[in-house]
Amino acid sequence: MTDKFKTNLIILMTLALFFGFLHLFIPDGEAYNFERLHIFLFNLCSGGTIVLYFTEKKERLTKKTFLFCLLAVCYAVCAFFKFYFVSMFIALILAGIVEWVRIKRFSVFPQDFFRQVPVSEKFHQASLLCLSMGLVISGLVIANNEYLRIVSFPKLKLDTFFLGFSFPLSLITMSVMFSQMKNDASNIVRILKNAGFWIVNLGVIIFFLFIMFERLVFQLYVTSILFCVVVMIFVLFAKLGIKTQQKNFLTSGMVFLLFTAVTGILYIILEFHPYYNPERLKMLLRVHAFASLYGWNLSGLAVICRHGDFPITLDSKWIITVHWITVVILAPLGYYFEPFAVSAVVLYLLMLNMILFSKGSSGASM
Repeated sequence: MTDKFKTNLIILMTLALFFGFLHLFIPDGEAYNFERLHIFLFNLCSGGTIVLYFTEKKERLTKKTFLFCLLAVCYAVCAFFKFYFVSMFIALILAGIVEWVRIKRFSVFPQDFFRQVPVSEKFHQASLLCLSMGLVISGLVIANNEYLRIVSFPKLKLDTFFLGFSFPLSLITMSVMFSQMKNDASNIVRILKNAGFWIVNLGVIIFFLFIMFERLVFQLYVTSILFCVVVMIFVLFAKLGIKTQQKNFLTSGMVFLLFTAVTGILYIILEFHPYYNPERLKMLLRVHAFASLYGWNLSGLAVICRHGDFPITLDSKWIITVHWITVVILAPLGYYFEPFAVSAVVLYLLMLNMILFSKGSSGASM
């Protein structure tokens, strides 16, 4: 990974967090949907580019991945300004680029899902497939809501699909985690790994459908099952994970994931309360969103960006502590209070710089 690529990633990721707080610093900031830039710049632009870069296994960005990054930024900007026809067109091109990369690395039909291949490879291909499908679906949602109006659901809107682009990042992080585990020692371990793959993927898809149809009870059932599966994967990783510096970052990421699962389940439970008021639970939702987006997902992306360069000259415990303080405390408070917003962005920028530019085992920075 070149210094230029690292610098651009830091700019994109920092801007993503910054846009999450921008409503505090401009007049009538609440009137603008900065949430779109906040999420798209991280999930789709930064995360999607890293996923393609990791898949192609090249030192420098290929033309395909560079084009993806450029168009993803255009997509985010057009969605923000509500240039929906252009956004829809760009989404389809982006999906085509992802499929081009996926098919070259794997195959047209994801047959590896049903074969005895490493589960890390299954998660990797699922990440790419989910990314391309998410882009196509977002284009269809725009077409339906803005032009065709064939179906109408309260939850069927572009904003609902924002966080959907975080799922490919979750899957690629799972891929890295499973690649860091020792080879299957027994049939039961192999079965548990594959069960984890299928339940995570199908569970999230089913959960999303229940969100669309607003089936709260079923959402609680599915999230509870997913929580149990995440605990199982965490135990497998703790037992089988190779003791490396990467394991520290990924373990922290798994704790972030468990934290988001607990807060998510808690939010759904509170929705059953007769005096449920969304305004009172906004802070809980902010903590949940930041922990998922900039906690769990960032942990995996950081390991991917330094792939092949570990160990790096960085105190893992110290940087992980800074990560947690920034994501769980400063960022949620920063959504409402300017001093915390500034502190979160500054710490986040410093953290990214240290992770990406610390010297690696090769004796040079990445």
